[in-house]
Amino acid sequence: MNSLPKKSNKALLVLLLVFILPVALAKLVLSLELYNGAATNKGALIAPDINYANLAMENPKPHAWQVLFFLPETCNDQCQERLYILHQSYIALGKDRDRVTPIIVVNSHSDTKILKQLNISFDQANANDALAALLTNQQLIIVDPLGSLVMQYDNVIGHDANIAQGKAMIADLRKMLKLSRVG
Repeated sequence: MNSLPKKSNKALLVLLLVFILPVALAKLVLSLELYNGAATNKGALIAPDINYANLAMENPKPHAWQVLFFLPETCNDQCQERLYILHQSYIALGKDRDRVTPIIVVNSHSDTKILKQLNISFDQANANDALAALLTNQQLIIVDPLGSLVMQYDNVIGHDANIAQGKAMIADLRKMLKLSRVG
């Protein structure tokens, strides 16, 4: 009599491993937060619900990308360094410069005479209390043409750190300008 050979479950196990093992590994990598999500932005994203309308402030330059800097009461060396980096970053944008407007945000206590000393002729906008509260730490903020605050670059200390941050801001701005059809 012919005896039938025993069927091997080896093929079934290999098939299960090929399909289940990658899913299990992906789940493990995501649960242990080993994957960074391929984020290429250098600045910190701001919550999408923060815009000029929510801050009860009129958009100083509608339909244009903006880089905001709040001018403090006394503009020390660090503040002057930030203004210099903002100016140099604006110049470095090259052909995209006409799509971006640097804006110095001021209030009644701001040291506006430093702008004349440094020969910086950026647009100025008066800040209300809500915007001034957001911009207390001398950070730079990118605003999209629709008035939403998109990305911020916190205050860093030192000339080299400021230059590196200026380069990072330029890279992020160029990406946003490339992808944007507005402004």
